[in-house]
Amino acid sequence: MPKVRGHVIISGHVQGVFYRAHTRDFARKLGLRGWVKNRTDGRVEAVFEGDEEDVISIIDWCKDGPPGASVSGVDVKWEEYKAEFKGFEIIYK
Repeated sequence: MPKVRGHVIISGHVQGVFYRAHTRDFARKLGLRGWVKNRTDGRVEAVFEGDEEDVISIIDWCKDGPPGASVSGVDVKWEEYKAEFKGFEIIYK
């Protein structure tokens, strides 16, 4: 299975609904590496690295998100796989 890297920005009502925590938990369950964070513009941003099938699965999940979220869009940019992460974390800034 090829390794891939997806950089996503999720729009809608995605802050204040535990979007980052649910994303982290699902990413870890899939064995993905990377990070997720809130942006100052109200969106959520994440980078997922791992097996192509698993990255596609979490991107599909991002389109709905956790209960309470109302996702209006998921922009995906496919980038070069770098294997630079040790796990999957929430970035707090």
